[in-house]
Amino acid sequence: MTDTLRDKWDARYRDASVAQATSCRVLAEFRHLLPAAGRALDVAAGLGGNAQLLAGLGLETEAWDISPVAVDKLNRHAHTRGLPLAASVRDVENAPPEKGIFDVIVVSYFLDRTLAPALREALRPGGLLFYETFTREKVDDAGPSNPDFLLAPNELLHLFSPLRLLVYREEGLVGETSRGLRNVAYLVAVREG
Repeated sequence: MTDTLRDKWDARYRDASVAQATSCRVLAEFRHLLPAAGRALDVAAGLGGNAQLLAGLGLETEAWDISPVAVDKLNRHAHTRGLPLAASVRDVENAPPEKGIFDVIVVSYFLDRTLAPALREALRPGGLLFYETFTREKVDDAGPSNPDFLLAPNELLHLFSPLRLLVYREEGLVGETSRGLRNVAYLVAVREG
C-alpha cells in the first residue's frame, strides 16, 4: 500500500459521514438474493455503505479498506448501531481474501483485474458475488479517467465467467443514452458446487 494512495483516500473520507454512505445499486436492487445468515465481505469499502446494508440484514460482515480514517469511522458507527460489522485496514491487492470463507462478497467502484481469481475462490460453494464498477463506454466523465480502472465491454462477464451468472447489466452507449443505467456494469454471480 502506498502512503500517497492511503493519504488520498484519508483526505476524501476525513469530512464525510458514514451515516450517509449508501450501498451500490446492484446490492440494493438484488438484496433479496442474499442468504439469511453467513459471512460477508465488502472490498474497498470506503465508508461502508455496502457493509452497513449487509450487517443490517444480520450477516457477519467484514469491511476492508486502505484508509484508516474510513475504517475508524465505520467501526465507531457499527459499534454505536450494534451492527455485526468489523472494518479493517487492508490492502486487498497485496492481501487478498483466503479461499472458501465468505458467503457474500461485494465490490463496488474498485477494479483490480488480478484479484478476480482470488475473489472467486474466496466464496464458499453457493456464495454470491455482487460487483459493480465503471465502464469505458461512459456518457459523461463520472468515475476514473484512467482506462486501467474502467471495464471494457463485457469484461466483467469474462473476469467472473467460472461463476454462474444470475444478473448482468451493461448498457454502454446503445440507444437513448440519457436514459437507463449508463457508465457502469454490474453482476450478481454464484459459486456452484
